[in-house]
Amino acid sequence: MMNNIRLGVSTWLWTSPFTTATVSLFPKIRAMGYEAVEIPVEYPEQIDARTVRQALEDNGLEPVVCGAFGPTRDLTHEDPAVHEHCFNYIRQCFDLCHAWGAGFVAGPMYSAVGKARMVPPEQRKTEWDRAVRNLRKICLEAEAAGLALALEPLNRFESDLVNTAEDVKRLVTDIGHPAAGILLDGFHMSIEEKNMEEAIVTAGDRLLHVQVSENYRGVPGTGQTPWDSLRRGLERVGYKGVVSIESFTPEIKELAGAVCIWKNLADSQDGFAENGYQFLKTLLK
Repeated sequence: MMNNIRLGVSTWLWTSPFTTATVSLFPKIRAMGYEAVEIPVEYPEQIDARTVRQALEDNGLEPVVCGAFGPTRDLTHEDPAVHEHCFNYIRQCFDLCHAWGAGFVAGPMYSAVGKARMVPPEQRKTEWDRAVRNLRKICLEAEAAGLALALEPLNRFESDLVNTAEDVKRLVTDIGHPAAGILLDGFHMSIEEKNMEEAIVTAGDRLLHVQVSENYRGVPGTGQTPWDSLRRGLERVGYKGVVSIESFTPEIKELAGAVCIWKNLADSQDGFAENGYQFLKTLLK
């Protein structure tokens, strides 16, 4: 693979939330050719770290720990108690990183997903400053734990704070700590970026993780995503991490409602994963 890139897939493609029992997907994921698996941590208390670690080792899969940030995990909230609740959740994610040998926690942890409003510039600045201050605190803890954060921009319908590579680079710059890194998702980029290649170059050496799906959240290679532009960007920054497919199944109603997926995006979720792997393997060879 190009520059030692590994291909991964999120278990969200099949189910939600991830629990200890979800490791039953790991043999299938490995058999498809994937070298990494994204583990979305919605409820840490439903995950037995030791059992999952054994399943990762048994199947030769590299873990990527992804956080889930709803209204109770909002670092821009006006109530400091909500910040503390989010801090404690992120610390639980750090513990899972240690248990599994993962190097960072990924996700849009600056704010709550779905917080998209028209607010005055003064309020926007207040919330931005809260995010910066709170993320700097978490970065200090991450550094002490030998870990990092991979902060993810979301499209305008899911966040009003950080939408583009330029936005997240400014956030990382304002945080001013080496543990602050970046995750870029091709789905959000296909909505928000003028040029995927340049967006990736903007992230530069801060880019820790890459997620992909088609512009309509479907199988990579079946839509309008400028894949050659994405590939050139990864080449230019010398990316050596995981490129993983993140999409969802309409069978899980709560998650499907949150991401507005109202119908099947492939004939089967297994087919989605298999065809996506083959496309990405060819693209990034």
